[in-house]
Amino acid sequence: MRSALLFFLGFFWCISADPALADKRVALVIGMSRYQQVPKLTNPARDADAMTSLFRKAGFDIVDNERDLGISDLRRVIREFSEVSRDADISVVYYAGHGIEVDGTNYLVPADARLLSDFDVEDETVSLDRVLKALDPAKRLKLVILDACRDNPFAKTMKRSVASRSIGRGLAKIEPAMSDTLIAYAAKAGAVASDGDGDNSPFATALVKYITEPGLDLRLAFGRVRDDVLKSTGNHQEPFVYGSLGGETMALVPQTAKPVDPEAGARVDYELAAQIGTKQAWDSFLASHPSGLYANLARAQNSKLSAAQQSRSKADDARREAEEQAALKAEELRKQLEEQSTRQTAEAKQKLSEQAKKDLEEARKQVAEQAKKELDEARKQVELAQQQAEAARQQVEEAKRQAIAEAQRQVEQARRAAREDAEKVASLTPNQTIPQQPPPAPRIDQADVARLLQAHLKRVGCNAGNVDGNWDDSSSKALDLFNKNAQTRFDIKLASLDALDAVRNRPDRVCPLNCAKGQRAEGDRCVQIGCGSGFFLNSGGACEKRQEPAPKARTATKDPAPRRAVPSGGGKCFSFNGKNYCE
Repeated sequence: MRSALLFFLGFFWCISADPALADKRVALVIGMSRYQQVPKLTNPARDADAMTSLFRKAGFDIVDNERDLGISDLRRVIREFSEVSRDADISVVYYAGHGIEVDGTNYLVPADARLLSDFDVEDETVSLDRVLKALDPAKRLKLVILDACRDNPFAKTMKRSVASRSIGRGLAKIEPAMSDTLIAYAAKAGAVASDGDGDNSPFATALVKYITEPGLDLRLAFGRVRDDVLKSTGNHQEPFVYGSLGGETMALVPQTAKPVDPEAGARVDYELAAQIGTKQAWDSFLASHPSGLYANLARAQNSKLSAAQQSRSKADDARREAEEQAALKAEELRKQLEEQSTRQTAEAKQKLSEQAKKDLEEARKQVAEQAKKELDEARKQVELAQQQAEAARQQVEEAKRQAIAEAQRQVEQARRAAREDAEKVASLTPNQTIPQQPPPAPRIDQADVARLLQAHLKRVGCNAGNVDGNWDDSSSKALDLFNKNAQTRFDIKLASLDALDAVRNRPDRVCPLNCAKGQRAEGDRCVQIGCGSGFFLNSGGACEKRQEPAPKARTATKDPAPRRAVPSGGGKCFSFNGKNYCE
């Protein structure tokens, strides 16, 4: 909660610090549906409403929404927008309605146009050149979007004052003379655009999808618009863009900056301290991060370890005290036995009688039995103290494991909380990135690092030595073997945190399993190679087929009868060229 509050305070401070730094964006949206002299158009009004809503949601400073203007109002609106564009960085005009081309010049047709003759065009329409001049004061971008490439409804009724004067189909190609200017047609020059069968034209539908995507360059956005319109119209309508921009990214809506996590460095150090799990590691973390959420979590882990250590110390003290008391009792009993034996011996010498001897022997037995009982009781107390000490040690180890598990669980909760906070404020974050200096690395016990590195080297099959925190020659050889098999270059003379991170991130075996001759690797162990019948294990460790010995030359007698010979004396028989022979 604290990190989220800090983030929101930083965010609102950033957006209120200097609003003058943001680009001023203005837009003029014109929709012509209710034509007075020709059939009405269905979609331009709805297309203009969709684009007006789009520009307002994108945060444009001024969005002027105009409908079904006559010639005088159309000229006035364009003249007023020229004044609005004078101090703007980005200026956009969207026009949906009829547009015509006469002698290579493009005109926007107002709602009250009659156009009985081609001579009336300049009086009853507004040229595209005039619209471009209205955008000329804009500093960074001048954008005109024309969804006006429909069939010219005046072409059949318009009289020609000059026979050679051409009235084209659609709009004419244009090359703007002003820099940083783009003109987007709903269809390529000379082609006709569709008004669409849905709530909006195909061109307007694609524009709403792409052109205000945060951080998306306009050239890429119009490329996606082109692909979308081609797909939706079965490749019959291809939008086209004229003009050029510079090499920098030009987007109508700036890229949203990623939220900054003020405790990102503390989280990384907390994860490392949690993996080590010792009091020295937590003290080192708190020295670098004395305050904040992770500092409180580290203090809690340190308190658990301190409590466990105190319990262990008390158990050790109790065990030592029990051992000392048992030793004192044994010594006391020994002295009592010696004194009583000396006294009884003296008394026996004085009495010099058999009864005295019997009494002395009986007394000795009683003293010995009593001494044995007390010694047995002392041994039981010592064993009980040892059992208590062992239970305390196990409690300390369990507390340490629980502390490490609890720290890792808290790290995961903090990660999820950071991701959820980042997602919640992603749409509200400004386009600013505040660099952070990495915090100083925490001081960590080198023996703990060495012990962890030895354990992980053994897990990946590179270490066959001890896991005792002593970085000796066998540990250096294990790290050198990991370097060769993992293609790394860590210094093998010491156990570093970088090497620990690299080895820990390897989930499977890295170093190969070397088996002796006559053995083969099966999983993570070596097993003896077994050969089948008629095969033997050769010196190379492979199964080889046994060679049958060649038969010895013997004197054979031909059997005149074509029957199987049966030896009477147990000799060997064999066949040769279809005949049977016996020894």
